[in-house]
Amino acid sequence: MSTGSASEALAPLPAGRRPSPAGGRLRRHGGSALGRGLLGMYLSVLVLLPLAALLASAAKGGPSAFWQSVSSPEAVAALKLTLIVSAIVVAINALFGTLIAWVLVRDEFPGKRIVNALIDLPFALPTIVAGVVLLALYGKGGPAGVDITFTRAAVGLALLFVTLPFVVRSVQPVLIELDGSMEEAASSLGAGAWTVFRRIVLPNLAPAILSGVALSFARALGEFGSVVLISGNLPFKTEVGAVYIFNQVENDNVSGAAAVSVVLLVCALVVLGAMSWLSRRMSAHVL
Repeated sequence: MSTGSASEALAPLPAGRRPSPAGGRLRRHGGSALGRGLLGMYLSVLVLLPLAALLASAAKGGPSAFWQSVSSPEAVAALKLTLIVSAIVVAINALFGTLIAWVLVRDEFPGKRIVNALIDLPFALPTIVAGVVLLALYGKGGPAGVDITFTRAAVGLALLFVTLPFVVRSVQPVLIELDGSMEEAASSLGAGAWTVFRRIVLPNLAPAILSGVALSFARALGEFGSVVLISGNLPFKTEVGAVYIFNQVENDNVSGAAAVSVVLLVCALVVLGAMSWLSRRMSAHVL
C-alpha cells in the first residue's frame, strides 16, 4: 500500500459524509451471535441436557411404568404433603414477607441493619446446617421448650426458614422505589391508612409479591436438606417429595425417582408460569 493511499485512508471525511455503519453492524451482529452461542451452550450443559436425561430416565419402561411410579401410595402421600405444606408456607410468607419488607423500608429502629442482614441468612447457610439448627432449637430438650420433631409442623417450619427471603427481597425494592406522593394525596383527601394501602400500595406491590411467592413455592417443592433431619422422613406422615426421591435412588429405583421428579418439576413450572402471567397482567393494569 502506497504512502498516498494510506494518507487518503487516514484523512478526515468530507463534511456531511458519515462513516458507513456496516462495520459496526457486523461487529454487533458477530458479538450477538457469539453471545447467543455461549448462552445456548451454557444453558444446554447446565439445564437442557440434565432435563433431557431426567425425562429419558423417567420414560424407561413406558407410560405404564411411569404411572405406576407416581401413583404408588407412598409417592402420592409424599407429593400431597409437599404440595399442601408448600402452599401453606407460601401463603404465610406472602403475608409476613410483605410485612417484614414494609417494616425494613418504612420504619427506623435499633438493629435494623442486623435484621436486614439476617433475612439473607437462609441463602448463605447450607440447608443441612439449617436442619441441624432447627433440630437443636425445636427438638427434644431444646431451649425453645417444645419438641416438634418428626411432625408435619416441623416440615412447615423448615420450609418457612429456607423460603423466608424470597418475598421480602422481591417486595423491598418496589417499596423503596414507590412514589409516596400518591399516598400523601390520598391521605390529604381523607382516606384512612387501610384504604391507602389497599387501593394504592397493594396494587403496586402485588406483582412483586406474586414473584416472591412463585420462587418460594418452587424452592419449597424441592427442599431436602433442612427437612431431612427434623422431619424423621416417616412414610405417609412426614416424608416429603425430595426425601422420597432420595430414598428411591438409594433403593436403586432411579427411574421411579426420576418419574416423581418430573411431577415436581411440572408443578414448579406450572406455578412459575401462572405467577409470571398474573404478575405481567397486574403490572400492565397498574401502569
